[in-house]
Amino acid sequence: MTPISKNITETHVENDRRVLELLAQSFPNISAASTEIINLEAILNLPKGTEHFVADIHGEHEAFRHILRNASGNIKRKVTELFGTSMREQEIRELCSLIYYPEQKLQIIRASENQLADFYNITLHRLIKVCQSVSSKYTRSKVRKSLPREFAYIIEELMHESPSDDDKQAYFSRIIETIISTGQADEFIIALCNVIQRLSIDQLHILGDIFDRGPGAHIIMDILCDYGRFDIQWGNHDALWMGAAAGNECCMANVLRLSLRYANMATLEDGYGINMVPLATFAMETYGDDPCTRFMPHIAGDDEENAFTEKSRLLIGRMHKAIAIIQLKLEAQMAREHPEWGLTDRDLLSRIDKEKGTVTLDGKEYPLNDTNFPTLDPADPTAMTDEEKELVDKLRHSFSVSDKLMKHIDCLFSNGCMYGIYNSNLLFHASLPLNEDGTMKEVEVCGKKYKGRGLLHKIGMTMREAFNDDSSEEERKYARDFFWYLWCGPDSPLFDKSKMATFERYFIDDPATHVEEKGWYFKLRNKEEVCDMILDAFGVEGEHRHIINGHVPVRAAKGESPIRANGKLMVIDGGFAKAYHNTTGIAGYTLVFHSSGFQLVQHEPFTSAEEAVRNGSDIVSTTQIVELSRHRMRVRDTDKGKELQAQIDELSELLYAFRHGIVKERHYKN
Repeated sequence: MTPISKNITETHVENDRRVLELLAQSFPNISAASTEIINLEAILNLPKGTEHFVADIHGEHEAFRHILRNASGNIKRKVTELFGTSMREQEIRELCSLIYYPEQKLQIIRASENQLADFYNITLHRLIKVCQSVSSKYTRSKVRKSLPREFAYIIEELMHESPSDDDKQAYFSRIIETIISTGQADEFIIALCNVIQRLSIDQLHILGDIFDRGPGAHIIMDILCDYGRFDIQWGNHDALWMGAAAGNECCMANVLRLSLRYANMATLEDGYGINMVPLATFAMETYGDDPCTRFMPHIAGDDEENAFTEKSRLLIGRMHKAIAIIQLKLEAQMAREHPEWGLTDRDLLSRIDKEKGTVTLDGKEYPLNDTNFPTLDPADPTAMTDEEKELVDKLRHSFSVSDKLMKHIDCLFSNGCMYGIYNSNLLFHASLPLNEDGTMKEVEVCGKKYKGRGLLHKIGMTMREAFNDDSSEEERKYARDFFWYLWCGPDSPLFDKSKMATFERYFIDDPATHVEEKGWYFKLRNKEEVCDMILDAFGVEGEHRHIINGHVPVRAAKGESPIRANGKLMVIDGGFAKAYHNTTGIAGYTLVFHSSGFQLVQHEPFTSAEEAVRNGSDIVSTTQIVELSRHRMRVRDTDKGKELQAQIDELSELLYAFRHGIVKERHYKN
């Protein structure tokens, strides 16, 4: 074996002496440094952990929670590999259901199982095998950190002993028997199932859009705040909620409008305590005799429809119209305040002819399908009435005092940014502004122009400034305003379209006016050479490198593929939100990157957690092998491996310094 110090010279060590002196505080002698090198080298040779990519969850908390619990089908595949020849399909489904929902499943089993002790014995043996399998990629130290404190020692003993070893058979069996006889079987099973869930996913990547449409964005954020092992590349809906939390009134109005559009008040009211009473009162007073036909909520499915009476639907419709008009006014004012954003042409309220019932758009006059605008002053259509101003003040206060919302925004900032690079994969939610020729487009932010990686970095820093106490008031004001541009600006990497046709979709019947032309990234990203150019610009290296996006639903029912640009691009927004299911024909894609390569998982709509517990049903998934590695990837092949190798190199220098007396060893007595 080549000596560790082969390429190390005294000059290297002297140049790094300050760093080595600090390192020696943690590894004070040759023995300690050598032991750590051995440990790190061993870790480098473990299989790489499983990465899980999810995009566009849109508040569908039950489906998201289930995807986490079943690791996009990975747990069932593991169970099938272990027991496929010794268990029937129904038994495998029942065991998987127990792993996903242990507390709920055990309640049903206890009520129906006549031979509970036998069930516990068989199940504990099976769960130990599954736990051994999913933990095989990790060091004992990492596994130990995932174990519940009260059962850590026993689980560790069982995981690292084999009941097939005659010498250990009695020992292993006696532990299981004692767990059952002491009445700890339920708690122990729950603990094992939770460990299996945790170890089945090493790192979770979320490619944006946790919020909007579905009822449980706040529940998803609670899960993530406790989850720990995740990163997020912010999406346009995340940015919208971040802007609302920062005090941007345009963002607040959009958040409210979209929530009312999909009859989703749970996140606002139950999740964040946003007081909707002032808006309801204003809507009834202002639009009490308006049928608000164009503003009736979009409710997916018969069950959801039954939850709303005709009276409540009408109230939601009136609230929806009220906040939509306020939003259009606020946006027109914001566009005038920032002419550099090129959005002043979106003030369509000022182009309404109330007497004729028309609006002029691009030089053409269109009839309006709704002409009831009681709060519009023909002399100044974008001016707010006193009642509207008072309402906006109350709403802004309600957002600003929501501690839970602020906690979740902090979590998004702590774990997220505009883009991420992980193991040769470039992750961003939607777009990277391009010119027609495929070159990076320059976009102005804070008076300067940026493009490519520099643009996404600058945008991320600007978003943070809205919440930074050490930023000037001018910087914070611009940052707050900029959240709205991110939502609907033509060159925003979170939008990248010609316009946000909100007004047209509500008030003009001609579908030609509803078209939002996509930017050049969306038109060119299917070309392999364009993807390679972007990957080069971001410094993404590796034989197998990819761009991974969400944002645009993949219409699988129409034959669209999420794999594009000869495998260089993967688009994994298959439509978690129920509102998309008719469009996409499926209920989402997730991507799994394990030591053997990439697998794309296409999901059918999720029924419910209750159904999964009672009948052992799962999200029906089909798996497509996207890319297989020629050899099983090890930790040394990953970004983490590069970090560990750098630590080994530093420790090797420290060994050299110890052996040559450049840094003195320290020996401590016990």
